[in-house]
Amino acid sequence: MSQIELKNVCKDYKIRKRDESRSRFSEFFRPRYEAKRAVDDISFTIEPGEMVGYIGSNGAGKSTTIKMLTGILSPTTGIVRVFDRDPCKNRTKNALDMGVVFGQRTQLLWDLPVRDTFELFKTMYRLSDRDFKKQRDMLVETLEMESFLSQAVRQLSLGQRMRANLALCFLHQPKVVYLDEPTIGLDVLVKDRIRAFLRQINREQGTTVLLTTHDTGDIEEIAERLILIDSGKLLYDGDHTGFLSKYRDAGDTLEDILKRVYAE
Repeated sequence: MSQIELKNVCKDYKIRKRDESRSRFSEFFRPRYEAKRAVDDISFTIEPGEMVGYIGSNGAGKSTTIKMLTGILSPTTGIVRVFDRDPCKNRTKNALDMGVVFGQRTQLLWDLPVRDTFELFKTMYRLSDRDFKKQRDMLVETLEMESFLSQAVRQLSLGQRMRANLALCFLHQPKVVYLDEPTIGLDVLVKDRIRAFLRQINREQGTTVLLTTHDTGDIEEIAERLILIDSGKLLYDGDHTGFLSKYRDAGDTLEDILKRVYAE
């Protein structure tokens, strides 16, 4: 059974429509709205253990899709299922089996040491002492966090905060993880460390990873399957070889292809 399933999913946002011919009174008390389609009839499934790059230009609908998968948003039409459950109606149950990192937004508590947030998450997810210690120690070692575990979060560098956020995301051993631009703004060494970590945890724990990114290094080194979305529509779903065959001109790198596809 697929862990993630989207079937003919559409998501519309209601946008306030400005009309210069109307009075300010009418505009304020009787506003008019129009629908903007962010996701347009998308269907795909993701199987356990897959590492999928969900790619597209800014505003393509990637983050909207992730928010529907996590239950933050509900689809306008269509079916969304995660663990064969409706994410909106089962947010608490699904949260026990999934992890999320949204770019540079942090789940860490700003004035507390990193280790204290770990303890808080242990309580939230009702982890046993044994499971918590085993997973925490593995994450701290793999992400090389020992040197800043006792520091307040506000004292950490961007790279240290991102590693700590990833550790929190994986602390309860989720079955599915959504990563929205996890390496944005990081230096090359930290990016390499995070990519190696994601490959390792996928290999050892079979974690399904859905990754949105503009970084070609992430796409090449993490994702085994690519789903391309543009203006809310799904354009491609397959492996790297098929993607290059469909979009590549002579001498193109992956970065060249993505720049051209996003500009079209």
